[in-house]
Amino acid sequence: QVQLVESGEGLVQAGESLRLSCDIHGSDISFDAMGWYREYPEGRRELVAVMKRDGSKKYGQSVEGRVAIQGDSAKNTVSMQMDNMVPEDSAVYACNAEIPPYVGATWVHDRWGPGIQVTVSS
Repeated sequence: QVQLVESGEGLVQAGESLRLSCDIHGSDISFDAMGWYREYPEGRRELVAVMKRDGSKKYGQSVEGRVAIQGDSAKNTVSMQMDNMVPEDSAVYACNAEIPPYVGATWVHDRWGPGIQVTVSS
C-alpha cells in the first residue's frame, strides 16, 4: 500500500524557518509531481511548493520568495524550507504526490499524507 510519510517540527517561532520532509513508501515508481499544500481551518487549500520529475518547481504566490523545495524522484522524497515564518502561515501542511501505477502509465494515483499542523507563535 502506497503511503506518504511526513516529518518535521510543527511548532515554529515567528521569524524562524519551517522544514518539512515527505517520503513515498510502498512504490518503486518515481513520482510525476510531489510537494506541499496547506489548508486553513475554513477549508481553503493553497499550493506551497511542488516539484516535478523533470526537476521543475512551482511555488505558491503567497509564499514565493521565502520557500524552497528540493527532492529526488528516484528516491521518491522531497523536502521543503520556508523562511521568515509569521503567524498567518499557521495551517495544516499536507504532502501530495502524483504517482504512476506502473512505468509508462498515462495516468497517476493522487496521494495525500495525513498532514502536519504547523503553528507559528509570535
